[in-house]
Amino acid sequence: MSKPGQNTIALNKRARFDYHIEERLEAGVALEGWEVKSLREGRVEFSDSYVFIRNGEAFLVGTQINPLPTVSTHITPEPMRSRKLLLHRRELERLGALVDRKGKTVVPTAMYWLRGKVKVEVGIAQGKKQHDKRKVQKDRDWGRQKARIMKRG
Repeated sequence: MSKPGQNTIALNKRARFDYHIEERLEAGVALEGWEVKSLREGRVEFSDSYVFIRNGEAFLVGTQINPLPTVSTHITPEPMRSRKLLLHRRELERLGALVDRKGKTVVPTAMYWLRGKVKVEVGIAQGKKQHDKRKVQKDRDWGRQKARIMKRG
């Protein structure tokens, strides 16, 4: 799987803070024309979004794609609609089993362009407890402080 690099549209930093991401998958997204144009302008917010699996299909819920002011008048854009994720059947079955049996959740971690198509990197995640989040924050602060000390000499 290629890493999202300079073609990154958006990153979900909140997901890395709230969850232990165990595995990552790449999925396509079924979008409308105005949504693609808005994504080219970077008008997306998906920090509170998640993936919902129902009837063997996966949907990206909670992602907000704001329409451009130049969107056509005969289209009524819906910024918060659920968008279908395009995954292989085996991947969908595996995700459904993990969510149902093991209590895991599926969250989007990044959105990026790949060969002219919008891709979403979804992570199979386990929720962090409050003390885990505090430990991550403490380690991050200590790393900054250590870097300052090393810089001074």
